[in-house]
Amino acid sequence: MTTTHGPQGPQGIQGITEADIANYLANTPGFFERHAELLSAVQLTSPHGHRAVSLQERQMEMLRERIKGLELRIVEMIRHGQDNLAISDRLHRTTRRLLVTADPALLPGRLVDTLKHEFMIPQAALRLWNIGPVYADLAFAQGVSDDAMSFATSLTMPYCGINSGFEAAGWLDDAGTVTSLAMLPLRQGDHCFGLLVLGSPDPTRYAADMGTDFLIRIAETASAALSRLRVAVA
Repeated sequence: MTTTHGPQGPQGIQGITEADIANYLANTPGFFERHAELLSAVQLTSPHGHRAVSLQERQMEMLRERIKGLELRIVEMIRHGQDNLAISDRLHRTTRRLLVTADPALLPGRLVDTLKHEFMIPQAALRLWNIGPVYADLAFAQGVSDDAMSFATSLTMPYCGINSGFEAAGWLDDAGTVTSLAMLPLRQGDHCFGLLVLGSPDPTRYAADMGTDFLIRIAETASAALSRLRVAVA
């Protein structure tokens, strides 16, 4: 009888490998019924020390570790669910405040202030174009170049990432302190008529790989509310 040794122990006996043995046992469930005494005789090394434990005890330890891992995943899922519920509540309060604002001219400022308060956003601003003449001289309709309008129109979803000198960052009160941005295009149908900018001094607040589901909802809610300021588009 010949036995070869590898880095993990015996690898083969007369040409039989550990994989062959494992496959045989996996496909022969009756083996341990016929040799039940092996289950109590097998001794394994405990992962929590160098003592020998029975096969049953080792299986129990593996089950405890698996259960612990599942418990951690459940706790994480509950935490994410609570976080999402809190965000939904903030979005609900924002929507409600916009709905009770009767004067359309107050909507841009109220939207910005509410978002900053509810979502603890350090800085926020927005600009609108193609709006009614009665609103054309207000602050939210000023200082938007054709390039900024084209950029907003090109966005198919919110931009999240570093502040690399975007024109829209200059709309914020203290643009020099902003390191990350979220920019949300505002649309009515196929027409882009504004851009909402959220800024933070934290470079990780708005990361390129972050989820944008709630940002999209904010953009849709803001677009629906602010569309009251628009001119009719044929």
